[in-house]
Amino acid sequence: MTNYRKVTSVLIVTWFAAVLTASALHLFRTDPSHPPLPLGLAALVPIVAFSLWFARSEPFRQFALSLNPRTLTIVHSWRVGGFTFLVLYTYGILPGLFALPAGLGDFAIGATASFAALKLANPNHRSRFILWQALGILDLVVALTLGATASLIDPRGIPTTPMTVLPLSLIPTFVVPLLLILHLICIAQARRWPARKDSLLALFHDAPPSLTSL
Repeated sequence: MTNYRKVTSVLIVTWFAAVLTASALHLFRTDPSHPPLPLGLAALVPIVAFSLWFARSEPFRQFALSLNPRTLTIVHSWRVGGFTFLVLYTYGILPGLFALPAGLGDFAIGATASFAALKLANPNHRSRFILWQALGILDLVVALTLGATASLIDPRGIPTTPMTVLPLSLIPTFVVPLLLILHLICIAQARRWPARKDSLLALFHDAPPSLTSL
């Protein structure tokens, strides 16, 4: 049987090395007057590849579904670093059209990730857990979309060119698609949980049932 833990680890490391090399060679850099197609492809290809693998391979799907949803969720805590976009906007490096929603959205998801992992990642709060994951996906999609279209929406504004070169280029080409994949896995896991009626009392007092660990 395939050891998917090792396979996925190797794939993730290879993926990171590939986008790092491509960024160092400026393969993602595009003229501000054109949409960043290379960057967009780099973000979409891993998500499509994962989705096809997950849909067509039962062993891989079972491996993904066996991962601990709390661990996959708490990883998003780092997204509080989204305030960096706000700092770059303040110094005129990134346009507000992109930096404000991306930065505030990331910060909100990062600040609530621990709560979602510890309190919502169980069948008692299935619908709220799925909602939180969906909001996390929405934040990433909005950020990618605005990053790709900001220069088209406001041609005279500050371009998003810094997002196409190191170190920021690693965010849309590696970090964002990886986090989006984690969201998708968590939603797929939660959809298999038995549906239960959420209650405010249970939210703060119920002890979460044991879930499969990594």
